Amino acid sequence: MRVASLQWTALLSVALAQSGCATAPLERAGSLRNYDRLADANGLVTRAQIKANKQELIEAKTIRIEPTAFPPRPDVTLDESERKLVANVISREMCLRLSERFRIVSPGEDSDLTVRATVTHATATNATASAASQAASVAKSVALPGVPVPVPRLPVGLGTLSVEAEARNFAGFQAAAMVWARGANSVSTARMANDGDAYDLASEFGADFARLVSTGESPFGGLPSLPSASSLPAKLGGAPKYAACEQFGRFPGVKGFVGAGLGLPPGWTDKGAEEASSTAQPPPPMVASMEQKPAR
Repeated sequence: MRVASLQWTALLSVALAQSGCATAPLERAGSLRNYDRLADANGLVTRAQIKANKQELIEAKTIRIEPTAFPPRPDVTLDESERKLVANVISREMCLRLSERFRIVSPGEDSDLTVRATVTHATATNATASAASQAASVAKSVALPGVPVPVPRLPVGLGTLSVEAEARNFAGFQAAAMVWARGANSVSTARMANDGDAYDLASEFGADFARLVSTGESPFGGLPSLPSASSLPAKLGGAPKYAACEQFGRFPGVKGFVGAGLGLPPGWTDKGAEEASSTAQPPPPMVASMEQKPAR
C-alpha cells in the first residue's frame, strides 16, 4: 500500500508539473560563436536546442569555466544583486557537475575546453503568490500530517529562466552548445523573492549543460541527473573537488535546504561569489631568513 501511495504521488507530481507551468522564451542572444546545426531536444518541462561533438568532448580532459553573464535588460525586473546571484548559481553548479568528469583549471590556465554561459531572459517570481502557496503548504501539513500529497503552487506569478551556453575547444571552435528555456511549475519550490524561481532554475540549467558536455549526449528524456556521491560533500557546503571552483563560492548546504523549505529569499542563505572573495586569505608576508639578510 505504501509503494502504491508513493507511485500515485509521483504520478500526481508529474501531472502538476505539466499543468501549471510558466512559459519561458527560447531566445538567441548572440553570445554563442554560431547557432548552426542546433537540434530540438525538449524535456518534460524544458525546451532546448543542442549540439555536441561527442568525440571531441570525450577526448577532453581539462576544462575552464568562465563566470556566467547576466546583462541587464529592460524587460527583466531582477536587480543587479539578484542577477549576480542567479548567474553565479549556474557557474557553481556547472563547476560541481563538470568536476565529476574533467579537471577544472583556474582562470588564465590552458585547457582543452572553455565553458561560458549567458542568461538571455528571466521572469521575476511573484513573491506574494509564493507566500500564499507557502501558507497553503503549511496548512496542509497541519491538517494532514504524514500524508504524501504535494500541495501545488498557485498558477500565477511563476518565474522563468532562459540561458544559452557553449563549450569551445583550445582553438576556439565550438564543441558543444545549448539554448535552454524553462519555467517554474506547480511543484517548484515557492520562494518569497523576485529571483526565487530563476535561482532554482539556474541549478537545473547548470546540471543539464554539464551533462551535455560530459557525455556528448542530450541530457533530456531519461532520469534526472543527480550529483555523484563524491560531489555530495561540496553540495552540502564543503570544499569543492578543485580549487578553481572556489571562485564561485560554496553551496549554502543545509541552511540552503532549510531556507528553500521555508520559502526564504535565496540571498538570505547564499552569498554566492561574494563569500569566496570575502573569505579569501591574503598571502603571508615574505620574511627574509637570516641567511638571506645581507651581512653588515
